[in-house]
Amino acid sequence: MHDVEANGASIPALGLGTWTLRDDACADLVAHALSLGYRHVDTASMYRNEEAVGAGLRAAGLPRDEVFVTTKVWWTDLAAADLRRSAEASLARLGLDAVDLLLIHWPNPQIPLEETIRALNRARRDGLARHIGVSNFPTALLKQAVALSEAPLAVNQVEHHPYLDQGKVRAACRAAGMALVGYCPLHRGGGLFDEPAVAQAAQAHGRTPAQVVLRWHVQQEGTVAIPRTTRKERLAENAAIFDFALSEAEMAAISALNGKGNRICDYDFSPQWDAA
Repeated sequence: MHDVEANGASIPALGLGTWTLRDDACADLVAHALSLGYRHVDTASMYRNEEAVGAGLRAAGLPRDEVFVTTKVWWTDLAAADLRRSAEASLARLGLDAVDLLLIHWPNPQIPLEETIRALNRARRDGLARHIGVSNFPTALLKQAVALSEAPLAVNQVEHHPYLDQGKVRAACRAAGMALVGYCPLHRGGGLFDEPAVAQAAQAHGRTPAQVVLRWHVQQEGTVAIPRTTRKERLAENAAIFDFALSEAEMAAISALNGKGNRICDYDFSPQWDAA
């Protein structure tokens, strides 16, 4: 696996997303992923699985500095005192002194961004997080966050897959020295895996469609993918993407699927997304 460098953070290009994973099954999956060579685990206070993620980290027995751990503050907890309380509670549940990356999970227009960014910086300064960033920030909000932050923001974590054009967000991240961390990187499998651009590349390289899509992610400069799975056998498959490369034509054909504009995670509290 390789790391993506982003404003001082070295982020493994492939991570384990843990949304919807719970209890012992979550802990077992985290420990198994780390035994296979994963070194990046993503969670959030809203996932209600930080205790299980922490148990998985401990079960793996790796030195703390070998695993990159991300957690997030929910959008209703972005006032300064609430953010601090959320971050401290996350660390207690994880059993860690600090996370590698602390993110604003979603923006909240009811709370001044300046207050939230200041509190995020304070958490970093006080040692609760080594790096800070945002999630689900469209370009206009991202520009504001970058300008407001004392420390450089490391990432913007957003939905990212071949069916969704995130070119504007990716360009804004690169201009700011940030990584784009993509969640839902495989969309929902199914139709995406049957697309000729994906299926033909899979056949040409002797790989699965999922491996081709994940390779498409990590082959883009400054891009990290955090696929979630509930199945241990998928972990090894998802990780086996660093010993082959897609051609420029294959990359372009998969990227061309973004005209479908198929966004999975869109809620009543979502921000105004960038127009395609």
